[in-house]
Amino acid sequence: MTRPTGDLFADGGETGRLMARLDWAATPLGPVDGWPQSLRAAVRMVLSSRYPMLLLWGDRFTQLYNDAYSALIGDKHPDALGGDVRVTLAEGWDVLAPLIDEAMATGVASWVPALQLLLDRAGYREEAYFSVSHAPARDDEGRTVGVLTVCSEVTEQVVGERRLRLLRDLSVGGDGRTVDVESTCLRLAEAIGGHPLDVPFAAIYLREGALLRRAACVGGEPVAAALPATLPTGEEHEWGLAGAAAGTTTEVTGVDRRLALPAGPWGDPLRTALALPLPSAEADQPLGVLLVGVSPSRGLDDAYRAFHALLAQQVAVAVRNARAYEEERRRAEALAELDRVKTGFFTNVSHEFRTPLTLMLGPLADALNDNEHPLPATQRERVDTAWRNATRLLTLVNSLLTFSSLEAGQAQSQAREVDLAGLTIELAGVFRAAVERAGLRLVVDCPPLPRAVSVDPVNWERIVTNLLSNALKYTFVGRIRVALSADDEEVRLTVADTGIGIAEEDVPRLFERFHRVQGARSRSHEGTGIGLALVRELARLEGGDVRVESQVGTGTTFTVALPWTAVGRTGGPAAPVDGVGDATRAAVQEAIGWLTDPAQAGASAPAGPPTPTYGAVDALRHARILVADDNADMRAYLARLLGEQGWRVETVGNGRQALEAIRREQPDLVLTDVMMPDVDGFELVRRLRGQADTRTLPVVVLSARAGGDASVEGLDLGADDYVVKPFAAAELIARIRATLHGAHTRGHLRGDAAAAATDATGAGGLGGTTPDADGLGENAPDSATEGGGARPGTPAGPEGGRAAGASAGSPTVGGAPVDGPPAAPDEGSSVGGNGAHPHNGGRRPAPEHLAALDTGWTYPSKPTSAAAMRRDVRASLEDLDVDPDTVADLLLAASEAVNNAVEHAQRPTRPEVRVRLRVADDTVRISVRDFGTWRDRRPAMDRGRGATLMNAYGDVRLVSTAEGTIVTIERRLRPTT
Repeated sequence: MTRPTGDLFADGGETGRLMARLDWAATPLGPVDGWPQSLRAAVRMVLSSRYPMLLLWGDRFTQLYNDAYSALIGDKHPDALGGDVRVTLAEGWDVLAPLIDEAMATGVASWVPALQLLLDRAGYREEAYFSVSHAPARDDEGRTVGVLTVCSEVTEQVVGERRLRLLRDLSVGGDGRTVDVESTCLRLAEAIGGHPLDVPFAAIYLREGALLRRAACVGGEPVAAALPATLPTGEEHEWGLAGAAAGTTTEVTGVDRRLALPAGPWGDPLRTALALPLPSAEADQPLGVLLVGVSPSRGLDDAYRAFHALLAQQVAVAVRNARAYEEERRRAEALAELDRVKTGFFTNVSHEFRTPLTLMLGPLADALNDNEHPLPATQRERVDTAWRNATRLLTLVNSLLTFSSLEAGQAQSQAREVDLAGLTIELAGVFRAAVERAGLRLVVDCPPLPRAVSVDPVNWERIVTNLLSNALKYTFVGRIRVALSADDEEVRLTVADTGIGIAEEDVPRLFERFHRVQGARSRSHEGTGIGLALVRELARLEGGDVRVESQVGTGTTFTVALPWTAVGRTGGPAAPVDGVGDATRAAVQEAIGWLTDPAQAGASAPAGPPTPTYGAVDALRHARILVADDNADMRAYLARLLGEQGWRVETVGNGRQALEAIRREQPDLVLTDVMMPDVDGFELVRRLRGQADTRTLPVVVLSARAGGDASVEGLDLGADDYVVKPFAAAELIARIRATLHGAHTRGHLRGDAAAAATDATGAGGLGGTTPDADGLGENAPDSATEGGGARPGTPAGPEGGRAAGASAGSPTVGGAPVDGPPAAPDEGSSVGGNGAHPHNGGRRPAPEHLAALDTGWTYPSKPTSAAAMRRDVRASLEDLDVDPDTVADLLLAASEAVNNAVEHAQRPTRPEVRVRLRVADDTVRISVRDFGTWRDRRPAMDRGRGATLMNAYGDVRLVSTAEGTIVTIERRLRPTT
């Protein structure tokens, strides 16, 4: 019994319902009732499957399929039902026909993965991929009358994998690590050109200022001819480059009218392109534009657009990497060139230094060795100091010259056969006296070597000398051991100490040039920082190397290893070594300067009879000065120089010893170097200013660190003055004298010095002033003007109204005070202007709130006046309990104003600078006035930051007239809580 026709298609879903309504009688298959059982069974199997299946039956290849297959043929459904497959898939029949014919002819099923097929199912000739199986379909008698096709579309998978390969090729070919930007773009274009199915053509445009320049393109001559080579970034263009350069992806249509380029698997005309921005760190400033063609065989869907975005991003990353590499390479080349220039400079300068050093050392040595005309003891001491330090300078020059030649690759080893054990023992022996003077033991264990050794003896001397000098510098207890040994492979020099040791994190950088271990305790802070670097370079020049083992608190061992293959070579004949030991003796002489006994270093140098070499006899000749410097010759020189002025001088070797000496007995002034071991000069100033009993102790910083930053750092910490080496003795003494007098006027001197200064003041030694109740010099008139009237706020100080920091040797002006700045008309009388006590030196209790103040000072037009001004203004503002940070800011700004007044005033009618300080309504105003015409500062005096500093710390106004210039610095204040 035959089932109803509707039951055959009942389980076929939407396609089954369409098949049930179809007039099959009009098809080659005829009415459904006449279908053979084999066809019915095949149809039921197809419709019940959820996998795409197509049944072709009869010699007309009539199509019967399910819902899943209908989705694959797109717009061809439902017209394809009951139709001839050769018509439905006409565009791809040339590919399908052989497979179908084979299955029907042989009766054997086939399987083809990722079969490329041309489909016209969405309005364009589409590139599609299917995995297909064709199996024979038989009728009731077993004859092959059709084909059962099972297929699945893998287009997205195939295309996606292909695009990923392109992105991978771009990442490999455009890494930018080994090529420049131009080569990177060419390699990117080459990689893109290998994938024409996804990117038929491409062009990379890079932004260069206001232009877009085509760096590379792919697609052949037609593409290169159709695209512009350069164009302005903002100029509209038919290829959409302007919009992309502004950061917007632009779709370009109608490309076939401008560029005849076949594309896709079947050579269809290319009609669409995309202009994509190459992203950079700035969204509105892309690196450039990537212009790509869109395949005519693929729809420009979201997946295709996402691929293009990834493509642009990959190109941008490659270009950025290439640019970064180029910049890094340029920096490396610039640094290498700078290094070459520096090396050449060191070489030239070192050579140039040798001539004047020879002319210095020769006459100095002659003078010291002249028995016919011996030098007096004092002169011999001076000449001996000059000879020792000139010898040290020659050693430094030789080290720099050697190091520069090593870096330039010009150094050579003048190897000769030497008794290495004997030479090492001799060099170590030169250090014995210095080592034992330091309280250490020197152990030398250098037995004869089993074979002859060829090395450059001069290089070996430098290696041994630097290692021993380094060990002595950082070893305070225990011993230093020098050993020479050998085995079948190498010769080893070992220098071991029981010193402070080296932290593990510092060991890798130990042999870098100019590297210093920060905060390490040492006997001296002096040195170039190239000693160990020189050891390594010289060891390598001899064919070996150096290594180090160290433990903090235990000690350090340096080992120089020379392979027998290097030192066993045939060198020059054994001969006496001339000049070996000179560098070692110079290093030992320097090391002895580190070893001054602290007890002796701390002994006070007696004040000799005052001499008028650098000015008149000082009224404060009993002042006690503490000198802190790690150079023994400098300590001796300063002790002698200052002692000749009648001052009592005590010397110490570093900041820690200075603090201990100050705790024992506080001096009247501290003169400290900056670069010292243990506690440096800046740290010493910081600690002194942080303690109540030493906060006002005068400190003068003495340093070889030149430059504005160093001086600002020292002054900002609270130093009273900063003197740069080399200095003139007269200048140093004048600055110390001014600082001492400033301290005296503020009541900061102690003991005999203060009493002596007071006695001298009473006798007219400080300009004919009379001490008041506070011990401050005050003129007979309380305050005066040029017309004789009272002027509020003008303090009368020593030397006829001069500031506390003025030199004691300055004369008074006719015995009358120099007039100060007038008070503001609307401020009335001021604190300190009542005639009781002048402000520059008078001390008042700090008020609870900022009080009104109007006071001023007059200073000589000299560079030292800035230091005196800082002391006076600081004292005034601290009395008002102003925030310390604000005080520091104002002092920096005011110092620049005073320095400008001193340096700029040309032909002043009065050789002075007036400073006026006014505080009212929580506002401070500092006015600085000079009396000269304005002139440009000489380049040698130009620090280039005066206006910047002043404007950084307050509102600045400047008024310049024919009579002079007034600079006013104003800042709002808050009382400290």
